[in-house]
Amino acid sequence: MALARARRESGFNYWPGFVDALSTLVLSVVFLLSVFLVVQFFLSQEVTGKDKALQELNAKIAQLSESLSLEKLGKLNLNDQITQLKAGLASAEAERDRVKGLYEGLASAGNSAEGRATELNKALESEKQVSANALAQIEVLNQQISALRRQLAALEDALDASEKRDKESQTKIADLGQRLNVALAQRVQELSRYRSEFFGRLRAILGNRPDIHIVGDRFVFQSEVFFDTGQATLLPDGRAELDKVADAVKDLEKQIPSEIPWVLRVDGHTDARPINSPIFKSNWELSSARAISVVQYLISHGVSPQRLVAAGFAEYDPLDTGNTEEAYRRNRRIELKLTER
Repeated sequence: MALARARRESGFNYWPGFVDALSTLVLSVVFLLSVFLVVQFFLSQEVTGKDKALQELNAKIAQLSESLSLEKLGKLNLNDQITQLKAGLASAEAERDRVKGLYEGLASAGNSAEGRATELNKALESEKQVSANALAQIEVLNQQISALRRQLAALEDALDASEKRDKESQTKIADLGQRLNVALAQRVQELSRYRSEFFGRLRAILGNRPDIHIVGDRFVFQSEVFFDTGQATLLPDGRAELDKVADAVKDLEKQIPSEIPWVLRVDGHTDARPINSPIFKSNWELSSARAISVVQYLISHGVSPQRLVAAGFAEYDPLDTGNTEEAYRRNRRIELKLTER
């Protein structure tokens, strides 16, 4: 009785098909972008490692630069000391020459003048020793500065090599992303072709029944085709329709290449009115149980289990948001969707 009434009241509405087609296109684009971002994420790990190495190299360069600055400052201080020592040395040498002249002129003056000359010679030797030490320190600093410069040159070479590898990685990532987009587009186009062929065959097999129609990328059966109200047990008429679907799916398995990860998703939907029966406590349980019943029946008729998915949506994906009996009837449905795994 309900099936006959549904046939009389139903009308083919093209608008949901257009809306679902547009939604499918948007979801496909989002899916492609998500896969691309995932690949980008894994490939960017290598770039992240390179960035970390660059940061460590930059930190080491900064540390060496600071050390070099300190060494340069120390060298400037030593140069100032050397300048002062040289000035002192020149003064001491002048004093020595002056004293030497006095010494030579006063050689006959006695032991007191000789002692004075000895003391001045000792002071001169002391000044020379200080100057020699300062020159030795300058030589050590020059060697250290040369070593630091060699280290900086090596770090700059390593940095240049790392930047070159980073550019090569970015180029590889861009090329891989482009190839991935092309491959995904080809997969989507190929699966869309098989989907069109599959739905065309189902339409030919099932006929132009008012309670079975195509909405976007889904084949929609009204729940009354398979189940009584509030039940998830398949009716005899529903089994007969599923026999046709099972044959079409088995033929499809032979046609689609094995490398395409496709599945036939069976979605169960209810209307917005709550249910609380002894068997089903909510519309979630009812919609899921109906989808599982369809999947199990298809499996029993030879469809590969790995090509089937059962999903329950309860009342949360309506085709019609109205509160009329016609809206409730349209929302109670089983949908078949050929999609990627």
